[in-house]
Amino acid sequence: MAETVSSPTVPATFDADKFRQTTRAQWENAAEAWDRWSALLGRWLGPATEAMLDAVHIGPGSRVLDIAAGAGEQTLAAARRVGPTGHVLATDISPAILRYAKAAAQKASLAHVETRELDGERHDMLPAASFDAAISRVGLIYFPDQQRALAGIRHALRPGGRFAAVVYSTPEKNPFFALPVGIIRRRAQLPPPLPGQPGPFSLGGEGVLARTLEQAGFRDVKVDKVDSPVRLPTAAECVRFERESFGALLQMMAGMGEDERAGTWDEIERTLAHFETSEGGFVGPCEMLIGSGTR
Repeated sequence: MAETVSSPTVPATFDADKFRQTTRAQWENAAEAWDRWSALLGRWLGPATEAMLDAVHIGPGSRVLDIAAGAGEQTLAAARRVGPTGHVLATDISPAILRYAKAAAQKASLAHVETRELDGERHDMLPAASFDAAISRVGLIYFPDQQRALAGIRHALRPGGRFAAVVYSTPEKNPFFALPVGIIRRRAQLPPPLPGQPGPFSLGGEGVLARTLEQAGFRDVKVDKVDSPVRLPTAAECVRFERESFGALLQMMAGMGEDERAGTWDEIERTLAHFETSEGGFVGPCEMLIGSGTR
């Protein structure tokens, strides 16, 4: 699942329960738009998704757990790899977005896909050692307790099973997202994220993702970088994508008046216009990390 940032008013200490409630509400509201932009998501995150699936070594007959699956674009990619003798369980905190994942699987005649509403930190509720592989595309970064989430994933994996996650690297490598966040934070007068707070770049620093996986007990940890530019006809189209489906950006702007929100989106569009190329078209720089390890 994707793009969740801090809520409009940040307390003196991070409130994990409130963050979870806000995240669920954001994705309940953004579910339709996230599904509607699935084709773009497939193009944008396709190379990172394939690298993630390669890293967990799945094939025909594999049982795969997809955590924070969203509308299921990568769920279907996994289901095609494992074939009808395999099984894919897609989980997410938002039941609304899972309905789109289920509908997409049915439309693609992938009857071996199952969906289940489940907090990303509660996969310890699943039967132990019941999956060959687990994946999470742009989800792990938003879990308030990443170690608890990883412990639950290890619980659900069989010994020797593999886990892989796609996360953003650093803000400097992802200006298509980092610049709008910065503009909104400045104009809404929001304080910076608290130390240890989940967010888009929480695992992007040098060595952070590898250390996080190793701390959770994963072996043979590896981190690869995948260049993942966002390609659209114009910067305005990128702003429309973010405005419609990045519900957290709207959440950050909740305290603004209508005119201030409009001015903020105008500034974001002007700023992102710097990534329109002379040949025509918008190319928003983005770098993803694929971290993987063995249970």
